[in-house]
Amino acid sequence: MTAPPGQPADRPTRALVPRALRPRGVSLTTRILAVNVIALALLAGSFFYLDSYRTQLLGERFKLARAEAEIAADALDGGNAAQQKALLVRIGREQRLRLRLFDRHGRLEADSFALAPPSFALVDPAGEAWYQHAARLLDRGVDFIVGAPPVERYAEPPTSDAANWPEVVRAQAAGSTQVYLRYAPDRTPVLTAATPVGPPGGQMLLAMRNAVDITQAVRDARQTLVIIIGLALMLSVQLSLFLARTIVQPLRALVRAAVRVRLGRDREVVVPRLPERGDEIGMLARAFSDMTMALRHRIDAVESFAADVAHELKNPLASLASAIESLDRVEDPALRRQLTAIATHDVQRIDRLITEIADASRIDAELSRATFVRLDLGGLAAQVVGARGARDTRGGAVIRLDQPLDSPLAPMVVGDAMRLERVLENLLDNAVSFSPPGGTVDVTVWTEWGSEGEDSRVLLSVTDQGPGIPASERDKVFERFHSVRPAEEAFGAHSGLGLAIARTIAEAHDGRLTIIDRPDGAPGACLVLALPHAGHALA
Repeated sequence: MTAPPGQPADRPTRALVPRALRPRGVSLTTRILAVNVIALALLAGSFFYLDSYRTQLLGERFKLARAEAEIAADALDGGNAAQQKALLVRIGREQRLRLRLFDRHGRLEADSFALAPPSFALVDPAGEAWYQHAARLLDRGVDFIVGAPPVERYAEPPTSDAANWPEVVRAQAAGSTQVYLRYAPDRTPVLTAATPVGPPGGQMLLAMRNAVDITQAVRDARQTLVIIIGLALMLSVQLSLFLARTIVQPLRALVRAAVRVRLGRDREVVVPRLPERGDEIGMLARAFSDMTMALRHRIDAVESFAADVAHELKNPLASLASAIESLDRVEDPALRRQLTAIATHDVQRIDRLITEIADASRIDAELSRATFVRLDLGGLAAQVVGARGARDTRGGAVIRLDQPLDSPLAPMVVGDAMRLERVLENLLDNAVSFSPPGGTVDVTVWTEWGSEGEDSRVLLSVTDQGPGIPASERDKVFERFHSVRPAEEAFGAHSGLGLAIARTIAEAHDGRLTIIDRPDGAPGACLVLALPHAGHALA
């Protein structure tokens, strides 16, 4: 496959990825980012709970304003006019308060700001920097979101009478201290506390404080929280992108490899195994690589099997065609009968070969759907041997079954009875075909116990008295269509698939089928089927 100009050769174009395999909706990277950002957004929700912090500070200042007003009123009580004015100036300067003293008729008697330079001044917003305007806008936004009650704007009354101050009127009527909250032009709190001086019906004191420190404290806390959230957001985005890269990039590499395997563009596609990763992504990559290798082996096996089938069918078909063509030219009845017999034999051979091929081709699929159950392999062997009876084949080969009678436990395995019966039938057919006239085929079943019951196996051996199988041929006889037959056996009587099918069934049961020398050292072959004991096998 040729890459477009400017694009790496190992990265397929977007057109290579089918539409069905492309991400739909929101990508995984976006989802990871969204999850982390939403968590931070919930944290940012605490930003608005700073309003409760401000309310708490105001509550403390209300108490302080009440106490300051009452202490100042006690200090002013009983003094003459000069003493009271001097005391107003001193308290106002030291406590940064504006103190107004009204007589019992509500007329202003003294104002600390008129008697001395003001101890504080309300800020004009017009002269402030832009960020202060932004801070006030944010204050209004928070008040709107949390539903804070509206606060009256502070403004100097047109006249200096006590009637312009509702808190003074209420304090005079109730005979107790009244505290009010207003906002200065720059939205800083202005706290006013009105309290009687001396007995009720006498003078009234109005103390005013511009609590700019409350607004500054709330804004400082808000700014700190914004910085923390901003840094956390940046870190979260970077970590999310890193996490997305560690997840998404390997997955995309696996998708590209899967597409190349599916399209068959590259026979030797290298599926990344990611050996450096020990997490689930690495497990997925290695499982996918193993699956691809198994798929390649299966495809190779299918192709090889198809080639072998074509080769095996070609010989009998050629013989059949030759016999049929010769029939038209042969007049001798004996020769015609011989050609007819050859044609009949070839037809039977082709029919047997097709039956074996069909069985071999669907054996894997059937085993994948089969339900395995616990069964007694010794009992199954007894049924197969008993069904064959004492019949002999090719000169009277006798089949004998040997099972140990002193074993307290039956040789239980987990598997499909019909398929395991097929294995035993194939082994017996193979042994009988190699046995000499009057020979004996021994079937033995026993259990081989592992340490503390672990790795215990049930074994079944089929032993004949034939010429045996050379060590060099013991692996080859399990290959499909490989057949080493006795010289006296008719050509084509076997397809060469029996032992291959038997080994396939054995391996599907997590077992093994092998060839060993006879235990007694006598001539002959010994084929051994080993299956996990039912106590340690998974159904």
